[in-house]
Amino acid sequence: MMKTITSGAVGQVGRITRLNRIWQLAFGACLLAVVYWSVIASDRYVSEARVVVERSDGVGASASDFTSLLTGTSSAPQDLLLLREYLLSVDMLKKLDARLGLRKHYADSHRDPLSRLWFEDASLERFHDYYLKRVSVDYDDFARVLVIRVEGFSADMAHDIAQELVSEGERFMNEMTHRIASEQVVYIEKQVHDQGERLKAARQALVAYQNANGLVSPRGEVESLSGVVANAEATLAELNVKRNSLKEIYTAQSPTIQHLDAQIAAVERQIAEQHGRMVSTKGRGLNRVVEEHDRLQAAAEFAFDIYKTAIGALEKARIEATRKLKNVAVVQSPTRPEYPLQPRRLYNIVVFVLATSMLAGVVQLLSAIIRDHRD
Repeated sequence: MMKTITSGAVGQVGRITRLNRIWQLAFGACLLAVVYWSVIASDRYVSEARVVVERSDGVGASASDFTSLLTGTSSAPQDLLLLREYLLSVDMLKKLDARLGLRKHYADSHRDPLSRLWFEDASLERFHDYYLKRVSVDYDDFARVLVIRVEGFSADMAHDIAQELVSEGERFMNEMTHRIASEQVVYIEKQVHDQGERLKAARQALVAYQNANGLVSPRGEVESLSGVVANAEATLAELNVKRNSLKEIYTAQSPTIQHLDAQIAAVERQIAEQHGRMVSTKGRGLNRVVEEHDRLQAAAEFAFDIYKTAIGALEKARIEATRKLKNVAVVQSPTRPEYPLQPRRLYNIVVFVLATSMLAGVVQLLSAIIRDHRD
């Protein structure tokens, strides 16, 4: 009986010892956290800026096909998201490091090891990962602005990094749009050359057709022939009326009637000849000449209209390529922090203590469940 009581007491003492060890570990972790965030953790200053991308090429751009190539289809959110990707890119990191000495600043040995970049000669991938932890660029969908937040171990460095991001972002947006505009100038210049050659070929084809048919204006020739036919038909009608009035007086063999018949035959031949010139089923009548001439003239006029449009678009493209197309408007200039917002010492201590206490309680509960099952 004494042995059972003794073993039970020993087990109870062991359980109490294990529980005490769990809470001792939890207390030790909380104490380390308090010491770290109260004393060791380095201050990090936060500079914030808000920017938006504005177009300066006007809203009412020309709707012509050539000019529309310059206006682009990107909306403001797409410009902002593109700017965000650039500001967080490795290229941006390299420029910041070259201008501000980012590696040296973030790898300062006087800062706590959990906050700083461990090695100044760390690989570019590790350096970029660390950069993404200290620099955030978020798109505010409601306000349609880009929020830039930079953490630095000094207020001046945080401000300088944010200012450099804003300046470099504006340079990047304008360089990109100018490059696109310059490419469009080259493209439209080629179109102007091609349309000029097309216009030249269309006009040469029209002139060659006029020379081949010996007519400058076939439609005018048709109108002239139509007038001749109309006059001949009027003359023929008068001669027929005159012959009909004289046939009651003279016989068919009389010189007067024969003379009238000769005149009537001559006029009829003239009418038939002129009709043959205007309309022909075998040769090239003037109706077909007019149709072909109108088609060539319409093609030449259309080519000329396109050429004029291309010339206008080229002048607009050259202007657009030399002026500022997009502007990174600063809604809020990079702030120069006066107080270190990071780390949030009291908040981090409270959260860590609560999380550690909850974890210790869960471990204690699991230990009790396992122990009950064993018993």
